[in-house]
Amino acid sequence: MSDLRDNPVLQRELLVNLRMPRAFVLLAIYQGLLALIVMAAWPRETRLDLRESPESARQLGDLFFLGQFVIASLMAPSFAAGAIAGEKERRTFEMLLASPLRPEKVVLGKIIASLTHLGLLVVTSLPIVVLCLPLGGISLYEVLAAYLAMLACLILFGVISLACSSRFRRTSAALVVSYLIILPLAALAVGGWLALRDQGALRLETVVIAVPAVAWAGISLLFRDATDRLRQPGDLGSEGKEVVDEVEEQRDAVGLVIDRERFPDRLFAPPRRDDLMEDGANPVYEKELHSEIFAQGTLMLRLVVQISMLLSIPMMAWALFFNPGMNSWYVCYVLLFALLVGPVFSAGSLTSERERQTLDLLLTTNISPWQILWGKLISGLRVATVLTGFLLWPLVLATVLVPIYWGNIGGIAAYVLLCAATCLAASVTAMASSTLMRKTTHAMLLSYGILLTLYAVPPAADLFVRNYLDAPALGRVTTVAARISPFRAAFDVPFDEPDSPREMRRRRTSDPADRWLLSYAPSDWNEFGQHLLMSASGTGLLIVLMLQAFRIRWRVADSSGG
Repeated sequence: MSDLRDNPVLQRELLVNLRMPRAFVLLAIYQGLLALIVMAAWPRETRLDLRESPESARQLGDLFFLGQFVIASLMAPSFAAGAIAGEKERRTFEMLLASPLRPEKVVLGKIIASLTHLGLLVVTSLPIVVLCLPLGGISLYEVLAAYLAMLACLILFGVISLACSSRFRRTSAALVVSYLIILPLAALAVGGWLALRDQGALRLETVVIAVPAVAWAGISLLFRDATDRLRQPGDLGSEGKEVVDEVEEQRDAVGLVIDRERFPDRLFAPPRRDDLMEDGANPVYEKELHSEIFAQGTLMLRLVVQISMLLSIPMMAWALFFNPGMNSWYVCYVLLFALLVGPVFSAGSLTSERERQTLDLLLTTNISPWQILWGKLISGLRVATVLTGFLLWPLVLATVLVPIYWGNIGGIAAYVLLCAATCLAASVTAMASSTLMRKTTHAMLLSYGILLTLYAVPPAADLFVRNYLDAPALGRVTTVAARISPFRAAFDVPFDEPDSPREMRRRRTSDPADRWLLSYAPSDWNEFGQHLLMSASGTGLLIVLMLQAFRIRWRVADSSGG
């Protein structure tokens, strides 16, 4: 305890984080949202026979825990990914290393300070869930066990983000790699919780013993890795070196190596120019694509490719080859990857100019606003689209090898078009956020927040309304609103297989939520077209607004101060 009381890193971070007004605003919004969900899902019966229908109470408890876990898992990287990378960006990393603090103290202070606010959000929701106990179907021991497992997982996710933060020079890179690692682990935890819902004793033993043990092992290894990185930092002196020597990086790289001269690497990492630009070429596009995007090295890019391809193998085998009727779920995985990666290469398009104080200089050149806009947009979009395309090759392979896909070529083409539209929407949203914000990290978080609100909240609200509220009119509204989500559009694409495992399982299951998920969004080309129209309209509107902001140059440059 004395180490915690005498830890200046912890004290400083806590004072900065917990005294900011947004901490109290976030706590109020979080608690209010959870309270509204419980009130809306509360059983409407005047008399509730718990001996006959405790399932409704159990579903309410599962909804509360899983919703809170997913929200907290999405928030964890945003608190911890900038803990050490932020020091490098602010050029205070060397000062921190020169202090008399041991690396263990620095890492411990950073991780506790990063997760304290998140832990407060989780713990303060306990009184709300206690209100659900009188309904039955869930015991106090299950509630405490669920909170124990949730806190263990969140600490593990925070340490994962901190370890990524110690590896990268930019918070944006640490953030996206953290999400690529954490989201599959969170999905695995949610799947395990739901799979064991009918085996109360086994689920209780799992969340009390197995989950904390695995989490503690991961926390110990990652904590050791982060402290070793501070003890022997490989990027010491990065405050004075903005560009990484790619030749040296590739020579020391382990695993995947990117060669700019070969195909397909040159698609997303073209070689550096050794000649003059052609007449009429866009200098902004050339600078961004050949130098700017990979100025901090290719470590993040290599990890993104390796992690995404590794995760795609089991998903590809399950959804495309062994259960062809579940192919929409694989497309949803590709869409999630596109939404994660797109903002990484576009959110810093303008904020990086502000951070280097070169935006005013760029705006006073004779380069037109349209050249600046499309040069920065296309350079980031090209990389994101090529990386997303790597995950679409299993879909093409399945089309060639599995006969059931031969009659669904139009559906496969629709999937590819949907992924391309999602990449464009993610990149344009990130660049619009970069136009508004001053820092790249803030622009990334804003773009992720917008994409999450538009693409994940409407389908989740539709699921909630249809299964917990008796409101047909509201259900029709949420169904229409859900059409803006590409995840919903993936299920709109018709797939001609009446006896698919998905359809047979839908007919067998008695769980309304399971039936909804399996038959969600009946295949309809009209609704798929409506999504593409809404996506194109929103993307076009953002481009027009950004172009107008560039033409009013003082409006874009006005945010560069501070």
